[in-house]
Amino acid sequence: MTEPTTVDEAGVLAEITDVLRRVLDDLELEDIPVTPDTRFVEDLDLESIDLVTLTAELRARYGERVDFPAFFASLELSEIIGLTVGRLVRHIVGSLR
Repeated sequence: MTEPTTVDEAGVLAEITDVLRRVLDDLELEDIPVTPDTRFVEDLDLESIDLVTLTAELRARYGERVDFPAFFASLELSEIIGLTVGRLVRHIVGSLR
């Protein structure tokens, strides 16, 4: 696990954007702004395997302090489909504080 450089929302958003670029190497993120309102499924076309890969990368980054399985288990299917980057950022920041 690497230590996060910061635990503020802007820093976590930047880290998630960086991970998305690695996970979705075929997606041109330069053409799609990643903001707190960006939806993983509807805007970025992530499939379930992409979300699994993303959370695995983030878990490697943040370790056990951020419980991604419990977070996703607490969501209804419609909430997962509509999940925004901002909601995930807030979960990460809240877990790290």
